[in-house]
Formats: sequence, C-alpha cells, structure tokens
Amino acid sequence: DGTKALATVTLGDDSGITFATFDQLLPQLEVPNVTSQFAGGSVVGISFSTTLESDLVRSEAIAIPIVLVLLIIIFGGVTAAAVPVFVGILSILSALAILRALTSFTEVNSFSLNVASLLGLGLAIDYGLFIVSRFREEMREGAEPADAAIRTVLTAGRTVIFSGLLLICAFAGMLVFPQPVVKSLGFGAMAAVFGAAVLSLTAVPALLAILGHRINSLTWSKTASDRSDARAQKFWGGVVTRVMRKPGVVAAVIIAALLVLSAPILTVTLGQVDYTALPKDDPARIAVETLNTEFPSTGEGATVVLRGLDGQKPQGSPIADVTRQADDVDGIARVEFSGSANDFVVLEATYGEPGEGETEEQSTSAAVAELRQMTPPDGTEILVGGDRALVDDGNAAIAKWLPAMIAIMVISTLILLFLAFGSIVLPFKAVLMAGLSLGATFGVLTWIFQEGHGAELLGITPAPLEATFVVLILAVVFGLSTDYEVFLMSRMVEARTAGATTEEAVIVGAQRTGRIVTAAALILIIVTGAFTISDLSIMRFLGVGMILALIIDATIIRMLLVPSLVKLMGEANWWAPAWMKKVHAKVGIGH
Repeated sequence: DGTKALATVTLGDDSGITFATFDQLLPQLEVPNVTSQFAGGSVVGISFSTTLESDLVRSEAIAIPIVLVLLIIIFGGVTAAAVPVFVGILSILSALAILRALTSFTEVNSFSLNVASLLGLGLAIDYGLFIVSRFREEMREGAEPADAAIRTVLTAGRTVIFSGLLLICAFAGMLVFPQPVVKSLGFGAMAAVFGAAVLSLTAVPALLAILGHRINSLTWSKTASDRSDARAQKFWGGVVTRVMRKPGVVAAVIIAALLVLSAPILTVTLGQVDYTALPKDDPARIAVETLNTEFPSTGEGATVVLRGLDGQKPQGSPIADVTRQADDVDGIARVEFSGSANDFVVLEATYGEPGEGETEEQSTSAAVAELRQMTPPDGTEILVGGDRALVDDGNAAIAKWLPAMIAIMVISTLILLFLAFGSIVLPFKAVLMAGLSLGATFGVLTWIFQEGHGAELLGITPAPLEATFVVLILAVVFGLSTDYEVFLMSRMVEARTAGATTEEAVIVGAQRTGRIVTAAALILIIVTGAFTISDLSIMRFLGVGMILALIIDATIIRMLLVPSLVKLMGEANWWAPAWMKKVHAKVGIGH
C-alpha cells in the first residue's frame, strides 16, 4: 500500500558481528521518523535467549520460597528445611559451572541452562529431603551426629547414587543423536543430576554432621514430623490394603485409563522450534508475522544450492536446467535466482498453496522431497535447504536414532535394577510401568499442544510437538519413573528379605515410601511449575509434560498399579534363572 518497505541486511565476512553482539547492531539500523521492525533467524534467536534469561531468574525466585515453606511443613522446622534448599541453590551453580566448562569442548544451547537449573534445583532438594529425613531418623534412634551422618550416607546415600545412575543412563541416550541441540540438552540434564547427587553426598552430610542436634532447632513441634509420618503410613497402608482386595480390577481399570490417555499419540506430528514459540507480543514474532502478511513474496520456500564439483561456479545452462526442474515440482509456485558465491549458485523456490485435502506441512515436505530427487547437471551437485527441509531432516534424524536411545535407556535400566533386586521380573515390570507413564503423558501433551485443547488458557499456538523436547521429556519421564520404582521396590525387597510375604512386603513398601515419594514428587512439581510460568511455549511444553508425568507416576502408577500387579504376580515377582541368581550373588549391588 506504499506505506511499508522491506530491506534485507546481509553481514559481511569481516563485519566482526557475532550472535552475542548482534542485538547491538539493530539500533543502528533504525531509520528516523520510521517504525522499524526486525525479523530473521538471528533476531528470533536473540529473543529466545533474552526470554530464557528472564524466565530463569523469575522461576527460581518463585520456586525456592514455596519449596522452603513446603519443607518446613514436612520437617516441622526451619533448620532441617533450609538444608535441602541451600544445597539446591548450590546445585544450580554447580550445573551451570559444568555447562560453562563444557563450552570448551562442545556446543551448549541456551535452553540447556534452564533445563539444568530446573533439574538441578528439583533433584538436589529431593535428594536433600531423603538425606535429612534419614539423618533425623538415625538421630532419633540415639546415634551421635558423626555416626548418624555416616549411616545416612550408607543407606539414603546409596539411594541417591542409584537414582543418579538411573537418570544419567536415561539422559546418556540423548548423546546418540547427531543434532548438537539434543546433545546439549542431554549434557545439561546430566550436569544437573551429577551436581545434585555429588552435593547431596558431600555437602549435605557435612552440614548435618556440623549441625548435629541443632538440625531440630527452630522447630515448633518436635513430634510434628513423627505424627505426620504416622498418618501417612496409615493412609498409604490403607490404600494398598484396599487395592489388594481386588488387584485385577484395579490393574485393569488403571491400565485401560492410561491407554485411553495415550490414544492421541496416534495422530502426533513432530516439528522444530520456530518464532511461534515466542510470546504473541514479542517484537521479533510480530516482525516475522508482519513480513509474512505484508510481503507474501518473501514467504517460506526452499533454498536450492547448485554447486560445481570442479570448484568453479556453475554458469548458463546448468542453472537454467535446475530452475526448470524445480519449477515443475508440485507445490512450488516459482523459482528465482537469489545469488552466488565461490563455487555455488543459490535459487529460491517459493511454496505454493497446498492441494485439496492436503496440509501445508504435507505439501511443503513433499515438495522438498521432490526437489531432492532432481537430476543434477554434469559436474554439479544439488543441495536443498530451508525451514521445512531443516524440520524434515531434524525429524528424520530423531526417528532414526530414537530406537538407539530407547535401547540404551532400557538395557542400562534392566541391568541396574537386576543388580539391585536380583529379580528379572521386577526390572521388566519397571520398564513397562515407565512405558505406560510415557504413553499417557505424551497423549495428553498431544491433546493440548498439538490439537489445541486449553491452548488459550496456556497462551500457546497449537503446533506439532517440538521434536527435541519430546526426546528430553522422554528421558526425564523414563528416568524419574524408574527412579520412583526403585524407592518403592527397594522397601518391598527389604521386607521380603526379612521374611515377609509378598502381600506384607507390598504394604510395608507403600507405608515406608508413600509419604517420601509423594513429597519428592510434589517438590519437583512446584519447581517445574515455576519454570512453566514462562513466556516461551516450549518451556511450558516441558513443564506441563513433567508435571503430568509426576502426577501420573508418583500416585496412580506407583501407589496403585504397581502394588496391584505385584499382588497378582505373587512369588513370580522374585524370579530369576538360577545362573542369574549366582551372578547377582557375586556382583549384585543391593539397595
């Protein structure tokens, strides 16, 4: 309409401008008396980084005070509650320091910092909860502070070590992917787990030994925690007792419900992060949307690179040949010369309107695939890029390497759980429970974030699930699921070893772990919830996914489904081939 103009800015090789300093360039590009908007990959990337930084500070400021209040209620005192929170803060600093060191060897994505902070804070406080609870228990039984700290490390400390190993094995599976961003998220998660575990095994026992009996100072009721624990044991014992009266019905109903929740996965589609993950009022997002609306000729397209294999830039007929081939591809509206340099020529192939009954994603993906099938002129090669090509290539890489990741997680978990329990049945059951938890979690995520149910409430734009964060959630949920399984099953195995029947072992396990597992899950939910209050839809996706998984796993699966299945399977729970029993007797790590 004559009121808007578009200018493309290309940085020279000698500009000295980097991603870190790019935002300093933008004010210099503004024109007096003209409203300027800036779009492009670098501008969107800067918006992501800036938003992530502000989210991190806000999330920690919200989570830490709320968790401290919850711990005061759990422990009945301020001093005991302050120890896990203090170590949680140290864990954040530790994880960030590890990531800073990793930048010397590998790429570290901005999202990794928030993921490391989320997991570092949540896990360190959870681990601190276990350690402090066991220390106070030892003190109540008459142990001196130094001895109580040692016994705590030998008991609850082993739980922390085992938990850390399970989670690190889950996140290690992310390192098989070729994409640097996936590896970066894996490194961030592993840094968080490592820092949380090490600090919980060193700083927490040291603090407890120094505090000694003062761990119970600033307590309004010295019996509050004991009374709360007794009530929790009575509650969870009653729940499990009722579950085991009709274990078949309970198991069937819960499994059916989880499968129903999993159903939306059948229609799931994967995508990659783009500008739509930014808030709707973000200047970079507004600029991109303005560009797409006001200058449709710059709309999304494929970048076709024609490269000379002899080191020379293609000229004349090869360019015309490729242009003609690209123009004949279904879904391509036009092909234009874009530029050239060194030994290559760049063509821009703009997408047309999707065909009848075809989505935009289907149309553009088919066009990219057909462009890649073009016959290169003699002495040249054809490369096809662009946003859709990046998404398709990313999804293809995820699909290719996902089985390897799952294999690493499952095999390492089976081995660790066998070494802990000496049964081959319990590890497989734990993996199946994790699978049900994952299915239900991703089903609900698909229903919300892809299909758009509740999208307005969460302030999101319905879109395909971001593939990289799907991988991260898979690792987190699998790791936490098997982690909580260990807390419950270890107590069952302990009771079983002491001579209890299978039914008695189930009740003891639920009584002893129901409160601690629920409290640990609640702490992680609070921490995750604080990080979910983000301006980025992708962080909300991660947060909602973790919260759903924690609710499903720590209550429905862990305290209802697992006891019912253990009851149904009876003595078969403890079975393993004779030769494996011998192996466990020699190398089992116990728990």
